[in-house]
Amino acid sequence: MPAGTLYRGREGMWSWVAHRVTGVLIFFFLFVHVLDTALVRVSPEAYDEVVATYKTPIVALLEYGLVAAILFHALNGLRVIAVDFWSKGARYQKQMLWSVVGLWLVLMIGAIYPVLGHAARELFGS
Repeated sequence: MPAGTLYRGREGMWSWVAHRVTGVLIFFFLFVHVLDTALVRVSPEAYDEVVATYKTPIVALLEYGLVAAILFHALNGLRVIAVDFWSKGARYQKQMLWSVVGLWLVLMIGAIYPVLGHAARELFGS
């Protein structure tokens, strides 16, 4: 193999991987959500038990992970559409990716900030 032909994985590959991973995570959530919701028809008591297990700090953290996955998947999906259907999309795909990442970070910080404030008030009683 000649030197310089090995693909080293630039931004495009990592955005592709992140898009697939977030898609699988969203699919898994939807699958579990359909299953636990269907449980209400089988046994309302079992449904109540399952839903009660969701009221933990770990699940709350997982919910923020779900929000992060959905938000990135949606924003990156818009970038993919622009790359595919805009004549100059491929030329600007790198800049669009960094715009998606920046917007995602701003929105995630904005989503987590009120929760951190609430947690601080609960912990320190102000």
